[in-house]
Amino acid sequence: MTRFTDALSGILGWISIATWVVVYSPQIYENFVLKSGEGLSIAFVVIWLAGDLCNLLGASMAGLLPTVIILAAYYTFCDTVLLIQIYYYRWMNTGTLARPEVQGVGDAEEATPLLTSNNNDGQVTEKGRSLKRHVLEYVGMINCLVVAGIVAWAISEKVQGIDEPRPGAIVEWRSQMMGYASALLYVGSRVPQISKNFETKCDGLSPGLFIFGIMGNLTYALSIWVSSGEMGHLIANASWLAGSTVTMILDIFVLGQFLYYRRKGG
Repeated sequence: MTRFTDALSGILGWISIATWVVVYSPQIYENFVLKSGEGLSIAFVVIWLAGDLCNLLGASMAGLLPTVIILAAYYTFCDTVLLIQIYYYRWMNTGTLARPEVQGVGDAEEATPLLTSNNNDGQVTEKGRSLKRHVLEYVGMINCLVVAGIVAWAISEKVQGIDEPRPGAIVEWRSQMMGYASALLYVGSRVPQISKNFETKCDGLSPGLFIFGIMGNLTYALSIWVSSGEMGHLIANASWLAGSTVTMILDIFVLGQFLYYRRKGG
């Protein structure tokens, strides 16, 4: 039974790592396509970056595996890319967006009622098809991540050996402080983004950022729970478990905003 739980915990952990590697990709691509980063709250990205920096420091202090430290550094890099996109596209588009929008409304003012009347059913159908297509795409990507995690676990077991003893949980106050700080920052980062979504109706925001975020946090938390139910183990990982759980709840709320505004048509 121990071998089974170790294997399941390892698989979940590797799926989590695979998910976190791609979690930023949908939003970075969305910004690139739209040539805008206005769907993101700057406070959301900055606070998330602060959380990743605490995560990086905590991993370094605790002497965690090099792969964990490299991933933390990678998250910090991706946060920086998002900030660069926001400010770069804002600088590039300064003074160029308002004028065409006003002209477009004025030029099409008389034709708009006819177009709305004739094409409303077509627009609703197209939205339905687009939503189904996106759902299928994300289901396909999730399946690929699960397969990638299983393959990565199998390779790691071949390299390390199945019977190699797992290191015990160590409660070290400096890394614990960083863990709780990063958890609070990850949770707090969602608040300004949720607030901004009420204004922007989630325009310019990729649902993939939050779908993969939920998947990464869920598999990570499950890998901790499955590996051991001992109190010392849970205490050592309490900050990460709490941060992952609350962040998942807030990310689910963001996805609810997506669905609400898409169904509402705006």
